[in-house]
Amino acid sequence: MVRPGRRIPATAGDGAFLVGGRRLDYAWVVFAVSFVTLVAAAGFRSTPGILVDPLRNEFGWGRAEVGTAVSINVLLFGLMGPFAAALMGRFGLKRVVVWALCAISVGAALTTQMTQLWQLYLLWGVVVGLGSGCMATVFASTVASRWFVARRGIVTGALTAATASGQLVFLPLLSSLAEHHGWRWVGITIAVSAVSVVPLVILFLRDSPESMGLRPYGAPDDFAPAEPVAHPITAAFEGLRGAWTAGGFWLLVGSFFVCGLSTNGLIQTHFLSAASDHGISETSAAGLLATIGVFDVIGTVGSGWLTDRVDPRRLLVFYYSLRGLSLLLLNQALGTHNVGLLGFMVFYGLDWVATVPPTVALCNELFGRVRAPIVYGWVFAGHQMGAALAAWGAGELRDVTGSYQLAFVLAGAACLVAAIGVLRIPGAEDELPVGPLVPVEASAA
Repeated sequence: MVRPGRRIPATAGDGAFLVGGRRLDYAWVVFAVSFVTLVAAAGFRSTPGILVDPLRNEFGWGRAEVGTAVSINVLLFGLMGPFAAALMGRFGLKRVVVWALCAISVGAALTTQMTQLWQLYLLWGVVVGLGSGCMATVFASTVASRWFVARRGIVTGALTAATASGQLVFLPLLSSLAEHHGWRWVGITIAVSAVSVVPLVILFLRDSPESMGLRPYGAPDDFAPAEPVAHPITAAFEGLRGAWTAGGFWLLVGSFFVCGLSTNGLIQTHFLSAASDHGISETSAAGLLATIGVFDVIGTVGSGWLTDRVDPRRLLVFYYSLRGLSLLLLNQALGTHNVGLLGFMVFYGLDWVATVPPTVALCNELFGRVRAPIVYGWVFAGHQMGAALAAWGAGELRDVTGSYQLAFVLAGAACLVAAIGVLRIPGAEDELPVGPLVPVEASAA
């Protein structure tokens, strides 16, 4: 008799386990561990918006100065993406994720002892930025690409929602800690949360189905596993070189640049300050952002489900168009303090990172399963460049004009331009990348 938790040897390589009397593919165990890890580590993305006013009050640092630290963080968060994907290809998911969680924890803990602006740039900007770059949506796309053939879209959506929603759901707790106990408790909470999931990762996360003698979920019998890369840096730049001449790549980068500019760069970083300008308390504003997090789960998982069934290009046109129109009305909604503002939060939550599953799907369609995680890493770097621009630029516009209205209008207009651009992304039969990644055997030779 097969005991719970033991592999069922019915089909070689099918990865089935018996849990509670039911068959469970180990891919879903990896998915569950990844989901919990992303939620637990997501608090570091909540922190910038909470720290703007407390740091300004204690140290006299302006919004643009704090925004610069956030810009460094989100820029490294994005630029680390393709190298993180290559590192995962060389050293495995587990090692890279454990290192990333420890870096986030150490950086957040040391931030509580800082007294100078350069320390904020170094700790929160560089250390946490590099660590968090390995926990970006690149991790989600790598897990989905390695472990799933069937259900890849909905898995990508759920893991992306774990990151985006976790950071927003953390907001009320972290905001309350900052308001009642001081901003340093925010750093301590982030440090403890990140390191607490390290044992879970060590015990249950596996690098790939092939490392366990299994096939990805839904893979056919003749599925051929990808060869590991030899040198992460070389592989990252080879992935960029192979995609460089593909017009679809630059359209994906440009649209994702706008995605980052209009979400975590603008709303996540500056919404609390913008709400304060309209007389909304920080706790109430944090609750509104948490509403985005709740509805983001529905929107992103739903987007993943749709991505498995609908042309991703059409989905992106829909998402960017509606996001752009909503941003054009945000400043007026903030002034109402009524159900209109709550309606904006619900709508924006459904659209928050709904762009990720179709963008990942297009990377897989255009560049293939092996190259897609690294190419997506470069596309995500564009996302964070947009976020970095908005984190600094929106603060600068607020300091100069006394309002965030111009920042909201510019971001809304950019979304409408992105909606037009994604229509021009070619199909897989129209354009294929060139330039192979460097496998272990080729490198050794």
